[in-house]
Amino acid sequence: MSSSKPAAAPIRILLAKPGLDGHDRGAKVLALGLRDAGFEVLYTGLHRTCEEIVTIATQEDVDVIGVSMLSGGHVAALTGIMNLLRAQDAADILVVAGGFLPDQDEIAAIKALGVLDVFDTDTRIETVVSFLRDAVKTAREQAK
Repeated sequence: MSSSKPAAAPIRILLAKPGLDGHDRGAKVLALGLRDAGFEVLYTGLHRTCEEIVTIATQEDVDVIGVSMLSGGHVAALTGIMNLLRAQDAADILVVAGGFLPDQDEIAAIKALGVLDVFDTDTRIETVVSFLRDAVKTAREQAK
């Protein structure tokens, strides 16, 4: 559903906080870091449903959804988001996840859903910026 964008267009990212997680300091810090790196950042605020996140992402024509969770439930939330993206013909929107993810099996399960990568709470913003620039560049080139 996302339109093909020129390679030089700013990367649009939606940072989302699904479920009951009430901790958003990290998402806000990441939003500022991405903005300072030239990204167009939209933030959903707290307590969003998977449906709300996907609706906002498709309406705003974002390149990436970044799902931030500290309270667990990553697999369930990301399963819902990925299924909704496919159902709405918007699977071209890239998805990454971040937060507190102590279990390597859970990380593997999240990646198996189609989530590009998972960043823990210690990941440097520069690492996320570099990863997203490369991933979006590749996706835009493939969409041509």
